[in-house]
Amino acid sequence: MADITRRLGWRHLRGAPTAHVRYHRGGKLLHDGPGLSFWFRALTAALSEVPVDDRELAMTFHARTSDFQDVAVQATVTYRVSDPALAAARLDFSIDPDTGVWRGAPLEQLGTLLTETAQQHALDVLARTTLAAALVDGVAAVRERVAVGLGAEPRLPATGIEVVAVRVVALRPEPEVERALRTPARELIQQEADRATYERRAVAVERERAIAENELDSQIELARREEQLVDQRGTNARREAEEHAAADAVRAGAEAARTVRLADAEAARSVRLARAEAEGAREVGEARAQAQAAWLRVHGEVDVATLHALTGTRLAENLPNIESVTVSPDVLTGLLARFGTGERA
Repeated sequence: MADITRRLGWRHLRGAPTAHVRYHRGGKLLHDGPGLSFWFRALTAALSEVPVDDRELAMTFHARTSDFQDVAVQATVTYRVSDPALAAARLDFSIDPDTGVWRGAPLEQLGTLLTETAQQHALDVLARTTLAAALVDGVAAVRERVAVGLGAEPRLPATGIEVVAVRVVALRPEPEVERALRTPARELIQQEADRATYERRAVAVERERAIAENELDSQIELARREEQLVDQRGTNARREAEEHAAADAVRAGAEAARTVRLADAEAARSVRLARAEAEGAREVGEARAQAQAAWLRVHGEVDVATLHALTGTRLAENLPNIESVTVSPDVLTGLLARFGTGERA
């Protein structure tokens, strides 16, 4: 939109580089071109502004396939005004000299023209295509046919319009049909997901089984090693017991031999001692016998008085120690009587 300012009954227009401005006064073209800036009087000026930049036109329309299924076509057409003078002559691009706003709706007219033309060619393609084929290859086919059809449309060059590009965004069936078409794919995807889940579970079970087998193998190996350890310990214990028994036998033999030697020595010593004692006893007996014989010989040669004296002496030696003796008259009389009798004998 042109920028128009007021100054004392005059107007000043300043256009954009992408807007082609045409200024007529009195039927004569005074200014023609993009990005212009000039003064004019509103009462005598006829202004038109044609955009020359690339424009995007989004369109959505419905079509029917050969199997009588409705589809929605979403497309975008890029165009531009290649001949502003021709476009301004065919369409109303005039602007208000006070505000710079278009008095009509030229871009809507261009959009209607492009949309109807594109829709016509798209309908022609889809009418000979089934829904399944349209959903698979319809986007490329519709894009190519619309681009060719717009390029060959005579009204567009006659209006000064050039189509730059055509893009078909999507072809969509009705919601119910789309859900029905999605169902097999969803089922297939679900089957694939279930299969992947089952495979994952199978792999997990296989891994768990492998882990369990490894644990069982480890336990078996551990038990086998424990059995070997027990056998080795038993062997070591038996060997140790045998060594202890052998050592005990050696010690017992040595002790028995030492005991026998000690017993033999003790027996020999006892024999020698017995022999010595017997010899001593024999010698003592012989000495005593000789002494008794000598004593008897001596006493045989001594007279009776001497023997009585010796007897009294021996009796006195064997009597206990008597500190005091009390002799009664009866005892004394008996003793004296005995002594007298003995002397007489």
